[in-house]
Amino acid sequence: MPPNSAHLLREARQGTEGARGALLEAYRAYLDILARMEIGKRLQTKIDASDVVQETFLEAHRNFGNFRGTAEPEFAAWLREILAARISNLVRHYVGTQARDVRREQQMEINLDQSSRMLDRGLCSLQATPSQHAARREQGVLLAQALAQLPEEYREVVMLRQLQELPFNEVAQRMGRTVDSVQKLWVRALARLRHLVKDASHG
Repeated sequence: MPPNSAHLLREARQGTEGARGALLEAYRAYLDILARMEIGKRLQTKIDASDVVQETFLEAHRNFGNFRGTAEPEFAAWLREILAARISNLVRHYVGTQARDVRREQQMEINLDQSSRMLDRGLCSLQATPSQHAARREQGVLLAQALAQLPEEYREVVMLRQLQELPFNEVAQRMGRTVDSVQKLWVRALARLRHLVKDASHG
């Protein structure tokens, strides 16, 4: 069962020992997927998404007092803003410019927000009927936590096909597989993911 982020958020705001770290950890899978999707568009294999997420956590932990929201969607949006700035800094490093580009950061925030909405839609498409539990959570966080439990090849095919909406022939090319094997892999991955989402939504 995924951690109760709303409860952790309240405890973190109250200064409960260990709550801030536990709260951030509940968003690791979510931020990792968003970072992978954004880095994949720009920097390919130059950056490790997990490193970017860890840097985002460090900054969020250090500046937690600056967060003024009270609900999970607000906290998720705040984390996306920090993540966008971190990725923008890395893009600046790799393209060899020194000046901060505010417009690029703003565009990256828009991109990450769009990716988050794609996760939301992905979760809705996997549920026969949205549960009340899921309705109280940030939808994309629930899906990301379920995706993190899949084997790597299952997670990759879902991200490419379901979230990035690539055609099967391009998914096959990226994964080094035949179109037929990718289609079969996708069906198995979705079946496993639906099971995980159902468990999470009723947890």
